[in-house]
Amino acid sequence: MEKGKLLIVDDQHGIRVLLEEVFKMDGFYTLTAANGQQALDHVNNDPPDLVLLDMKIPGMDGLEILKHIKEINNSIMVIMMTAYGELNMIKEAKEAGAMRHFSKPFDIDEIRAVVNDAIGDDHAATGS
Repeated sequence: MEKGKLLIVDDQHGIRVLLEEVFKMDGFYTLTAANGQQALDHVNNDPPDLVLLDMKIPGMDGLEILKHIKEINNSIMVIMMTAYGELNMIKEAKEAGAMRHFSKPFDIDEIRAVVNDAIGDDHAATGS
């Protein structure tokens, strides 16, 4: 039984594949997008429970994607990921509705725990 629907948005193929595999193993239904338009297509056509969203994506950046997601469906939870430590962008993302952020490189078990707490079943993420 699937725990919930997760959309992974990152322009880096390796990050998308890593997160997709980890969360599929955890029992989530996963969708991926390499850019803002793909992400918004998923949000419109197959709305996820939670979006893992990279802050820096060519074309439409993470903040812009976040704002569009919240306009389409404010109940979708969004976690921002960034390799950059711009505090004002992170602050703006939280003001726009992001529930939290992770800096790259991130601790995969920490992200798993947060996602499981947010949309998973009552099972805690088991690390290792």
